[in-house]
Amino acid sequence: MKAEIKGGSAFSYLDVELEAGESITAESDAMSSMSAELDMATRPNGSVISALLKKLLGGETFFINRFSNNTGGPCKLTLVQPTPGEIRCAELNGDSLCLQPGAFMAATEGVTLGLRWAGFTSFIAREGLFKLVVSGNGKVWYGAYGALLEREIDGEYIVDTSHLVAYDPSLRLKLQLAGGLFSSFFGGEGLVTRVEGKGKVVIQSRSISGLTSWINPKLY
Repeated sequence: MKAEIKGGSAFSYLDVELEAGESITAESDAMSSMSAELDMATRPNGSVISALLKKLLGGETFFINRFSNNTGGPCKLTLVQPTPGEIRCAELNGDSLCLQPGAFMAATEGVTLGLRWAGFTSFIAREGLFKLVVSGNGKVWYGAYGALLEREIDGEYIVDTSHLVAYDPSLRLKLQLAGGLFSSFFGGEGLVTRVEGKGKVVIQSRSISGLTSWINPKLY
């Protein structure tokens, strides 16, 4: 399989070339174009109960699509995410990665998607009660609105709410005020997430909530 992220950080998309016998799983509605010879099979994202939980609690779609190349030659597929922004690829070698709701886009065979309790801290931070955990052996592609920034954490780090996209499962998240009571709410920052431990986080440079907060006052 050949997979290349194109379009730059503002409008990333994924070009995939599947060799004979290869397949890839993608979020529902992620396909923008594909070779006519490719086979697409739609199925629930896990068992029916698991798929329902991922949709209601993990921010993912109920159905996912599996694209398979059952021909004798290569076939092409282009995948996109619903918002303008950057796409990243993570290669798993028996390890796991936590993704915030809506970040998952596609994965190769050998990668499984599961839910894990994120806690009320995540819910108050508008990230949901549950987080999506991808694990296994293979590649996973994820994205978000805006550019994606990586930070290596060894101790503590502060991330504004709704900007956290992906992080190592070993990291702990805590919710707190950005500063004092007055500066937190009148300074525009409000609540932030304190990340503790050692590992990597991926942060999006923009947020949908920030965009809606900017647009809504202009509509009235």
